Amino acid sequence: MAHSIKAVLFDKDGTLLDFDATWAKPQEQAAVFAANGDELLAKRLLVAGGMDTETRKTAAGSLFAAGNALEIAQAFLNEGAPHDLELLTSELDRIFLEGMQKARLLPGLETSLRQLQDAGLILGVASSDSEGSIAAFLNTTRVAALFSFIAGYDSGHGHKPGPGMVEGFARANQIPVHQIAVAGDNTHDLEMAENAGAGLKIGVLSGTGTAADLSPLADLILESCADLSDQVLVRP
Repeated sequence: MAHSIKAVLFDKDGTLLDFDATWAKPQEQAAVFAANGDELLAKRLLVAGGMDTETRKTAAGSLFAAGNALEIAQAFLNEGAPHDLELLTSELDRIFLEGMQKARLLPGLETSLRQLQDAGLILGVASSDSEGSIAAFLNTTRVAALFSFIAGYDSGHGHKPGPGMVEGFARANQIPVHQIAVAGDNTHDLEMAENAGAGLKIGVLSGTGTAADLSPLADLILESCADLSDQVLVRP
């Protein structure tokens, strides 16, 4: 496998980004805005999105873990948020984009990413967040130069778990999809990889997904993508 994989497409949240350390505050800001400051409604919106309001942690497979701004906005409206869908989606995108100004890379990842690039692997990011938020995250964490491709829900490749982001990455870099590894912390990442015919599906436990969630879909389970270069793809 080390010799057949030429590129790695990473999910962002929980795979590259330290999820709870980064997202709890923007999610709370989004709920407060959507609720027009109504504390009880804001709490209900957070629960609908998948946050435990006591621990401020996000559930695996929830809207906050896997959904895009449009899907979250629609769910908020369904719960009674008094807004227009287009306006709310735009505002959520703005809040989430601002949240990336304080985003944190997971421990050990920068070293691993540089090792992968040095070994000749092409790196990309595929996220349910917006393309602008992905770019802001990579710039904030100073790893943007390591990636040749980013795709968000608004980039024209479709949404996870559809195959479009993997296929777009393959086209952009002229690589067959079977030579691409996809790494993610949620089932929709691995379903996207399967639907596209990616060569390696890697589940990581650094985000909201659990081994029980990911193992049925993954070829490999890792604690973090910090382990990726020396355990899987870069070998003597």
